[in-house]
Amino acid sequence: MILVTHIDHVVLTVKDISTTIEFYARVLGMHAIEFNASGHQSPRTALTFGNQKINLHEAGNKFKPKAKQPTPGSADLCLITDTDLNQAMTYVQSCNVEIIQGPVERTGATGKLLSFYIRDPDQNLIEIVNEL
Repeated sequence: MILVTHIDHVVLTVKDISTTIEFYARVLGMHAIEFNASGHQSPRTALTFGNQKINLHEAGNKFKPKAKQPTPGSADLCLITDTDLNQAMTYVQSCNVEIIQGPVERTGATGKLLSFYIRDPDQNLIEIVNEL
């Protein structure tokens, strides 16, 4: 049996890496990094925040291995913030990003959450939460 302890990174398939970087940096305070992946000739791009990483794959790129049907807009991510949720919602709206739902109570991996939802440029669903 394998005992999984945590997630190292997730991968988003996106239409345009630079558009994705701009959104996640401006709206969610993430930072873009480039890294050299073993066995790949060109550098890869990821978004970092805290001790987490989201690798970015551009749709149509021949990167392997990859999901069987990688599609922009198919992800649903839940991101935890220490920023007061009302302040976070006000900030997101000031970035001209529509809040599509919230605030609402949800249940996360370790307990109750207070959440709101937005979409990124590829229409991925992004849930932003405070732990309760």
